[in-house]
Amino acid sequence: MTMETKKWVAFCLFLSLALVGEVAGTGKEEEEEGVYVVYMGAASSSSSGKSASENNVQFLASVLKREKEHAEKKLVRSYKHGFSGFSAYLSKEEAEEIARRPGVVSVFPDPVLQLHTTRSWDFLLYQTDLVTDINPGSDVDSSRVYDTVIGLLDTGVWPESESFSDRGMGEIPKLWKGACMEGENFTSSNCNRKLIGARYYKSSTAVSSAHPHDESPRDSLGHGTHTASTAAGSLVANASYYGLATGTAKGGSPTSRIASYKVCSSGGCTGSAILAAFDDAISDGVDVLSLSLGASSFLRPDFSTDPIAIGAFHAVEKGIIVVCSAGNDGPDAGTVVNAAPWIFTVGATTIDRSFESDVVLGGNKVIKGESINFSNLTTSPVYPLVYGLTAKSNSSNDVQASNCDPDSLDGEKIKGKIVLCRHTESSYSRRQKMSEVESLEGLGVILINDIEKPVAFPFGSSPLTVITSEEAEEILSYINSTRKPVATILPTVSVNKYKPAPAVAYFSSRGPSLQTRNILKPDISAPGVNILAAWIPNDDSSASEVPPGNKPTLYNLVSGTSMSCPHVSGIAASIKSRNPTWSPSAIRSAIMTTATQTNNGKAPLTKESGSAATPYDYGAGEVSPSGSMQPGLVYETEKEDYLLFLCNYGYELSTIKLISSLPDEFQCPKNSSKDMISNLNYPSIAVSKFDGKSSKQVNRTVTNVGADEETTYVANIQSPQGLDVKVIPDKLQFTKNTMKLSYQVVFSSKSSVKDDLFGSIIWSNGKYKVRTPFVVTSN
Repeated sequence: MTMETKKWVAFCLFLSLALVGEVAGTGKEEEEEGVYVVYMGAASSSSSGKSASENNVQFLASVLKREKEHAEKKLVRSYKHGFSGFSAYLSKEEAEEIARRPGVVSVFPDPVLQLHTTRSWDFLLYQTDLVTDINPGSDVDSSRVYDTVIGLLDTGVWPESESFSDRGMGEIPKLWKGACMEGENFTSSNCNRKLIGARYYKSSTAVSSAHPHDESPRDSLGHGTHTASTAAGSLVANASYYGLATGTAKGGSPTSRIASYKVCSSGGCTGSAILAAFDDAISDGVDVLSLSLGASSFLRPDFSTDPIAIGAFHAVEKGIIVVCSAGNDGPDAGTVVNAAPWIFTVGATTIDRSFESDVVLGGNKVIKGESINFSNLTTSPVYPLVYGLTAKSNSSNDVQASNCDPDSLDGEKIKGKIVLCRHTESSYSRRQKMSEVESLEGLGVILINDIEKPVAFPFGSSPLTVITSEEAEEILSYINSTRKPVATILPTVSVNKYKPAPAVAYFSSRGPSLQTRNILKPDISAPGVNILAAWIPNDDSSASEVPPGNKPTLYNLVSGTSMSCPHVSGIAASIKSRNPTWSPSAIRSAIMTTATQTNNGKAPLTKESGSAATPYDYGAGEVSPSGSMQPGLVYETEKEDYLLFLCNYGYELSTIKLISSLPDEFQCPKNSSKDMISNLNYPSIAVSKFDGKSSKQVNRTVTNVGADEETTYVANIQSPQGLDVKVIPDKLQFTKNTMKLSYQVVFSSKSSVKDDLFGSIIWSNGKYKVRTPFVVTSN
């Protein structure tokens, strides 16, 4: 994928995620050492407070066969609240020795993960009203509200942003145990009744940068501020990006509190810091954890060595819902990350707002383009227009010149002209191509790219816009048929009620999950393209994007699954505030089973290319904020269900008993296998290795959470051609004494299955619709 500026490189949608194997230690004596994480499973009653560090030092000393003082210097941090373990400087041999010790689940090099980096809420509510004739959420008792806390593991927070104002908020919840840590340019007074917690984790590895705010909860990059305000920002009127996208900025749960856990710097996010933040958040008392970061889709760690999967498991055990971004490695299949079944995995979609920067040709023919620029070109088409291919330099080939790659163009042929360039090669970014043309005194750039067009990038006063290949044919026809072709590029205007929307963003990572083929991932989709939210005011990397005469923006338009994740986190917090006793799985179910699968044109969801989208692209569908407040039925996944998942996934019973405190009588089923994962009580169904020769049965249990205790739900099956689906029983009759009921789904076919087959089961009682998507595949 291409990158635009340092800000976009580090924190937005084109980021290729890196999972670094080993991190170099510090000091000549420790040249062959690195930081390793030692995961020891569930927290024990004796591993609290000061004793946890003492126990870990003693353990290290016994392994290293050194004095206690030496072991203390090796220890980086201890984990003691939600789970047991520590991180320490170790050699490879020492790490291997520790891994062999009883009571150790896993030992792994401290990984470096990267970030997956207004109108979106208005669009979600409008879209829900447009397509939903049931589950309206209108009978929610707004007086019954619980004080929720959303914790964000990210780059920190800019506390002065108006989005974190605590006007009208009550006192901090008495159950809150968190801290407001002081650091560089950050004091306890920077926290308030909205931003009630702020922690930072100093990195002990090579990913640390020299920025002074790295030793502070303060955000020096913008990403954490943006995600926090998207999830729970207060209402801010007249927010905009230099006059574009003007409106009221707000979070999904503006009444929720925010706790910021700074685990990322410009060098990335270390696994040891992520685990420390999970450990603290569990103790602090958060209700929702939001993580817009993850590992690479090309190098997925096992669940037992993945810091996010480990931390999330223990957070969910404690009743905290964990929401994570799916990654930005789309549109390729099998790229979804953060796919553990206890993680709520979020993909990205567009909203009904475009940023139009049109091209006007001679004769005033208008070609619609997309980008964010504040061009100072005249609105009349008076500037000479040239195709990059015809401006080729002597040292370049046709492909390089047509793509306007650096050093491919003849300056004499483009000086004072607007240049039409293809953008089909990913070797160079849009920014690099614009810089190349400007360095040769060209006036502007028209880029041709079909899938990237809907994701507008900021180019300041540089005239650049993006068009499709179909639109390019019109321009090429005009150039080839005109002796002196001319054009201009207009400055950007916001266009609302754009159709079709939503569509799956091209960068959003896709299923199927290569780790858990019998669980459908991603789980859900939410807005993640050009999202307006709070930003830091001193972002030097965006200086080229600031229009002349303007100060750096306090609200920024950013894209990525990083942006879709906090949308769902905010909705989850809103559900929790009205249903404080609901489990993380009940909240996830409420969101998934009420999702929508149609766009604002009342047609099925599509990819940005216009082709039909599937649950591998969007999960259960586009999130519905109001519908999810009244789901009717929920699928509850209990702790034992997740442990049975680990059995079926292939973990040894001895390891599972370390991961979670269990009764001695717990045993893995004798028929444990990955095929049995399909029976996990999940709001979606995935069946793999289906050959059609024999039927497959999947079990599910639902809990009635609707207003009516005495009610009957009837199943409606939407099955693809070639697949027979039966639901047994096809009616569920709930009573005051029967709030949970089970059913079976039997899949069969008269012929072999070659393609992925998608469908759904919809339970309805006339008031609520509860939709469960399914996929059946032969792979």
